[in-house]
Amino acid sequence: MSPSPIAVFDLGKTNSKLFVLSADGKVIDESRTRPIWKRLGDLSVLDDAALFAWMEGELARVVANHGVDRITFSGHGCTFALVAGDALVHPVLDYEQEPPSDIAGRIDALMPDFGETFSPPLPLGFNYGRHLLWLNERDPALFGKADTILAYPQFWSWKFSGCTVSEVSYLGCHSHLWAPLADDFSSLVDRMGWRGKMPAFARAGSLIGTHRVSLDDGRSVEIAVHNGVHDSNAALYFYRSLGFSDFTLVSTGTWVIVFNPASPLERLDPARDMLANVTVDHQPVATIRFMGGREYDVASGGWARPVSVEAVAAVIAKGAFALPSFAAGGPMQGHAGRFSGPVVDGEERAAAALLYVALMTDQSLDLIGSQNTIVIDGGLVKTGLYAAILAVLRPGQTVHTSANPEGSAFGAAALVFDASGSNPFVNDCAVAAPAAIAGIEAYRQDWRRQVEVMTRGEIREKRA
Repeated sequence: MSPSPIAVFDLGKTNSKLFVLSADGKVIDESRTRPIWKRLGDLSVLDDAALFAWMEGELARVVANHGVDRITFSGHGCTFALVAGDALVHPVLDYEQEPPSDIAGRIDALMPDFGETFSPPLPLGFNYGRHLLWLNERDPALFGKADTILAYPQFWSWKFSGCTVSEVSYLGCHSHLWAPLADDFSSLVDRMGWRGKMPAFARAGSLIGTHRVSLDDGRSVEIAVHNGVHDSNAALYFYRSLGFSDFTLVSTGTWVIVFNPASPLERLDPARDMLANVTVDHQPVATIRFMGGREYDVASGGWARPVSVEAVAAVIAKGAFALPSFAAGGPMQGHAGRFSGPVVDGEERAAAALLYVALMTDQSLDLIGSQNTIVIDGGLVKTGLYAAILAVLRPGQTVHTSANPEGSAFGAAALVFDASGSNPFVNDCAVAAPAAIAGIEAYRQDWRRQVEVMTRGEIREKRA
């Protein structure tokens, strides 16, 4: 394989990014856009044409400027495409929408047992098998028109290569479509007659086809297309490729996803949004998650700057708390996020939100039985204190943080590099020093007490 750069499209729900990585593993170019989710009747769907146009334009630019000769994709979960020939038969659904209650009741009754899929029952389209069933209810003829069901990264690899493939890390991501212990499609797939619409598997990072890029100077260049991967699983692969073995990964972005390979699957509690993800090598991994990046954005009022230790200390001294949950899913489902204690604004409100996300992470680590090394990756690293607060809360564990916050993109690139036998990445993670913040342990205990009281109150209401 040539030593030319790799282009990685890291396709998030809120932000989609392009990273160009040189043969020595350095980012030499990047760009970003926000995917457009538009209304189509009563549905929210992706403007895939707009996103594809941006991707084609950016790809042509980096091929011309950097000699990129291969691309791959990292994609957010919960999303799929129905295709026939060279076209979609239905627009790509936004996973953040709930089926009507009468339909939800019927389709939820079809879900396999947790012990088969290790997919907890979740709202909206967080189990994307649920949204497949919703489309089937809306239009029973739709699946007869479709010849292929594609996961989100594989939708984009198909758009660029014309090749349809499946990939296990995405299918195994709380979709209800995969049975991890059987290493096969779930009973739901066979019950609905979808197995024949699932393409053959290709390993994440493997070469699946080519794409011809038209340049502004009139030339056209053929580049290699490599199979995509689920974004958080790509991050897990990246840190394993750096030499971490017995560790818990805290992958942050719109979601905070906590992987602990050391935890037995028997520990998983579906009511807590605990599940088994599946690695690119078909191995189930105990996982817990909550929508931490989204919750931080909502609870902080959209704060986009680092948070100072002084603001965090002020919030702790005042006894101001953010309580779960500010988004759907997670270990505290069914609660409306709120603040308690003195009112806080500006940076102090952001500090309360940051403490909230750190405390939710801390509790998730307890629930998943994490006692090993912690590696933190992703967007919350940019808040400045997230890792340092977590290091205070987890004194018995070493907390590592990466100077590179884009583990999913780097993991996708590592899969391509490994396929060619030339992975250039080195471990540049640093140990996070615990933040010097007085009163944080008492604050943690008070936060947990309030959460427990809130949870018990809801249980009493349900019993009544």
